[in-house]
Amino acid sequence: MLAAVVPARNEEKRLIKAIDTLLNTPVDLIIPVLNGCTDNSPSYISRLKSPRVMPLYFIEPLGIDVPRAAGAKIAYDEGAAAILFLDGDMEGDISKNICELLESVNSHRLDMSLTDCYPATGKDGLSTLASHLLEERRRLNREIGLEKKVGAASPSHGPHAVSRRFLNTVPLRELAIPPVSLALAAKNNLTVDIGTTIGHKYLGSPEKDEHHSRLIAETIIGDCIEAFCAFNNKKRGRIRGGIEYTGYHLERRFDILDGFTAAPCLY
Repeated sequence: MLAAVVPARNEEKRLIKAIDTLLNTPVDLIIPVLNGCTDNSPSYISRLKSPRVMPLYFIEPLGIDVPRAAGAKIAYDEGAAAILFLDGDMEGDISKNICELLESVNSHRLDMSLTDCYPATGKDGLSTLASHLLEERRRLNREIGLEKKVGAASPSHGPHAVSRRFLNTVPLRELAIPPVSLALAAKNNLTVDIGTTIGHKYLGSPEKDEHHSRLIAETIIGDCIEAFCAFNNKKRGRIRGGIEYTGYHLERRFDILDGFTAAPCLY
């Protein structure tokens, strides 16, 4: 069985497109993880008649990336052999790419299949912040032995897919810090590679304001630092050069996630 996890918070209009895209792929089970929604997203999902859609609701916001782990718990319990992660705000025409990601995992070729969102080798057109973030991602991939295969690709950016073996190896909680899950996959000799290529602008994600972009970048940089620690069996931390990269990390509701995974009858 193929499953897709779709984290969404107040993404009503874009969520419609994301779900429609998935319904046009071979995905057997679609799990929208609606958390902290104050818009009409729950109403839209409730009107869907497809038996392929199994929504998961949380009253409170779970924070960045935590919905992935919650949705993966359901997909795993339902017996999924491959699980795709697609953010609910991605409305690009990427159904072909989704199929490529899933096929690369379902065929047992890859345990983690990533999207290359920056296929060009240069940094032309990228902001200083984006260039810095890209280099931090590349640095982590170099440190964990994956740079030659995946460049600067990261599960923090773009749709990606994982195998059931991945979920049997990497603790579910670590999916809430995507670079850590990548580092642990490498550490455990799982097979990681690029499964598809989608230029960032074709993902269909909304433009972010400067403040939000900075916090996202700080979150991912901190995640990469923490991933390096996990890979090397060091005490986990998010500090480099005397700077602690927190971003949105403190908003991740691991308490809710831990309670949910410990009580499977909640869904």
